[in-house]
Amino acid sequence: MCGIVGKVDFRTSVERSLIERMCAAMEHRGPDSRGVWCDDGVGFGMQRLAIIDVVGGDQPIFNEDRTVAVVMNGEIYNYRELRSELRARGHVLSTQSDTEVLVHLYEDYGDSLVDRLRGMFAFAIWDVRRHRLLLARDRVGKKPLFVVRRGTKVWFGSELMALLQDPEIARVPNPAAIAAYLAYQYVPNPMCALAGVEKLPPASIMTIDKEGASTRRYWTLDYREPANLAARQEVEARLRDLIWEATRIRLVSEVPLGAFLSGGIDSSAVVAAMADQTAGQVKTFSIGFSDADFDELHYARLIAERFSTDHHEFVVEPHALEIMPSLARHYGEPFADPSAIPSFYLAKLTSNHVTVALNGDGGDESFAGYQRYISNERAARLNWVPQRLRRLAPALVERVFAGEDTTSLAARASRLGQLWAMDPYERYGHWMSAFQSSRHRDMLQPDFIATIEDWRPEEVIGEVWRRSDAPSRVDRMLDTDVKTYLPGDLLVKMDTATMAYSVEGRSPFLDHHLMEFAASLPARFKLHGMSGKVMLKSALRGVLPDEVLDRSKMGFGVPLARWFRKELRHLPGTLLLQQDARVHTYVKPTAIQKMIDEHHTEAADHSLRLWVLLQLEVWHRAVVEAPVITSEVNSGLVRTQGG
Repeated sequence: MCGIVGKVDFRTSVERSLIERMCAAMEHRGPDSRGVWCDDGVGFGMQRLAIIDVVGGDQPIFNEDRTVAVVMNGEIYNYRELRSELRARGHVLSTQSDTEVLVHLYEDYGDSLVDRLRGMFAFAIWDVRRHRLLLARDRVGKKPLFVVRRGTKVWFGSELMALLQDPEIARVPNPAAIAAYLAYQYVPNPMCALAGVEKLPPASIMTIDKEGASTRRYWTLDYREPANLAARQEVEARLRDLIWEATRIRLVSEVPLGAFLSGGIDSSAVVAAMADQTAGQVKTFSIGFSDADFDELHYARLIAERFSTDHHEFVVEPHALEIMPSLARHYGEPFADPSAIPSFYLAKLTSNHVTVALNGDGGDESFAGYQRYISNERAARLNWVPQRLRRLAPALVERVFAGEDTTSLAARASRLGQLWAMDPYERYGHWMSAFQSSRHRDMLQPDFIATIEDWRPEEVIGEVWRRSDAPSRVDRMLDTDVKTYLPGDLLVKMDTATMAYSVEGRSPFLDHHLMEFAASLPARFKLHGMSGKVMLKSALRGVLPDEVLDRSKMGFGVPLARWFRKELRHLPGTLLLQQDARVHTYVKPTAIQKMIDEHHTEAADHSLRLWVLLQLEVWHRAVVEAPVITSEVNSGLVRTQGG
């Protein structure tokens, strides 16, 4: 695991000092050593967090005659099998590193080497003979990769702040990306919050030479191919085996490892699999809140006791929001998933004990664990009503409940009426949105609306939804999440939080073999009635306590609504209502004032929308307008010794 950077200039040389500065900007991703290589118009750099082949695995790594060079961020879990195959084919490997297999696979298979990899990765390969750059990202987007292409020059890096060390890259906000951010709380792939920057999408490779660039997708889930299993018990056994195997191959490490434990089904299953396949005591780490409505520590303790783990806990209080500027710099883009706060503190706690932490990310997107899947299915039961009639529902509801208080049944009925009137993809996009173009357009500044013209951010969801060939509505929701929310929000959150504190996160539920098996299962095995994760719960019955399997999903929430009414009541107004507040470029100050007033009086819960605007404001100040920052010092907790 590390951070990688690079620059290619097809006309002139690349300055080594630039690559050094780019590396220094993300030293937290790999404090153990630094590697820099420059040659004939190309510069590669990396900051290494040593986990496999601690002594000999420094990068860049080359093939036998140094005509192929690679830098990689991530882990290749099947590298031992690949090493054996490569040796049998006559290759000479000089290290024990998983990264080294890439240069030799490239020699044998070219760009198709990605098809042979099992793991999480973002890597760059420079072909010296062909003067050609290959960039690749893993199947689900566990590891990030920002790219800038301009004329004869190409930049890439694990973090946006690393690229911004080059003054040639301007810090100009991208209006379309900001509009999407306001809707989804993150900037979807391949867009970036800064104009001229893009993110390589998951499961994609990009090749660049003097003639230009091309990008292709090399993998996608197939929900149409049914699993060839006859009995339910056979499905359960196969599912358990895949979870256990995905966990086992992620236990390979030369440094201490543990697990993030929320007390939910997915992280609990990972801990169970670790305990079953680890000789020593598993170290587990949990985060909680003093607000009981958001605290899951009770369930985490149940699992810790059941599997006799070495358990550690941390409770997040309102003052945790002091890390907002640090969050903005690490993400590089505005990012408003509130669970980023506990994720950072969880990573901080964990870094004091281990270097690798397994987690339960990905289980919800494969087995239908989110409440929105159930809600969308319930709303869809009335799709038999012609749409022209459903479109009348919001107005009808308003007439029936005219004059009712906004906090009463009227508001909820109005919301249901609006959802009923929508197409399935619109409805699903609505569940995911903080600001919707249909409901909140009047809040936006006219000049901002003019810059994005008629573009509707909801189409990010709509386009993926319409292109999906999943046979059921449930699978189409899962497919949409795997291609949008998972790589754009969940994985960005966890990678950024863990790497900020030099911790590697590993996700057994994102093993592509396990995901492909889940995709092949009938929708009724995932969602049935009011229950999600139907088959997963059945497969784990007897392994995990019934209290954990049968509990309602809480999610990784944060008590923002209470904080913004009590302990942090003045924070939104202090930052967002200043005369020179940057968010006024996008949202009218009067609309912000109204949201704050309604939230304080409990006429509405605007906590998420206020949080979205707060993060946008802080991002403008900490990233767009800030001087170059080469290392994170705000928390004082990131190790920064370099190689």
